[in-house]
Amino acid sequence: MITHSRNRLVHRLLRHHLPLMTASTLSIFWLYRDLPQKDVIWKVSFVTAYPALFLLVATLLIGPWNVLRKQRMPISSDLRRDIGIWAGIVGIAHTIIGLDVHMRGRPWLYFVYPSPDRHLVPLRHDLFGFANETGLIGTAILVLLLATSNDYSLRALGTPRWKQLQRWNYLLWLLVMLHAAAYQKIEKQQLLFVVIVIVCALLTLVLQGVGYQRRRFQLLQQTSMKKV
Repeated sequence: MITHSRNRLVHRLLRHHLPLMTASTLSIFWLYRDLPQKDVIWKVSFVTAYPALFLLVATLLIGPWNVLRKQRMPISSDLRRDIGIWAGIVGIAHTIIGLDVHMRGRPWLYFVYPSPDRHLVPLRHDLFGFANETGLIGTAILVLLLATSNDYSLRALGTPRWKQLQRWNYLLWLLVMLHAAAYQKIEKQQLLFVVIVIVCALLTLVLQGVGYQRRRFQLLQQTSMKKV
């Protein structure tokens, strides 16, 4: 049992974590190198945003892709879990750095107005506030998913409860997409990056939809065979 666990860990480190770390690092450096802006904090926040988005989307594409290939769907896929871990690492790094981009040293101003006495509700309810609030809630979910992406949590919670918890990934995706869309508007982002966000959203929706229909069809087939 110990040997099996060690072999599995080595396999994950070599086949998953090493390539994911390499791809994340290279994409971050590549984006950073090509940005013309001088502000280091803004650049680091920017270059961690898109790799985190790609990794998150990848976690939601593996399931439908396996369904389309008619492969068995395990309760917990090591590949999906490891991609999720790196989505969590890069995403949390983006949040921490991002809280210092616009309000240097005053991160609370991302969520409340600078002069709260001038507002009936001091909590930001403009586009900037919406972008940051969706990002903050998404990060909280990301931390929760990252903390439970392990065998111990699966055993402790039990399969049904653990699976329900992992489904919060769909809400995380929605919050990230809203956060990303809002910041495209706030920062008047280049068309290329706007298109990237749109493609990520559409690709996830299409594959998830097709995967859902395929799973539903398979369940109907199984039900019909049992009745016969």
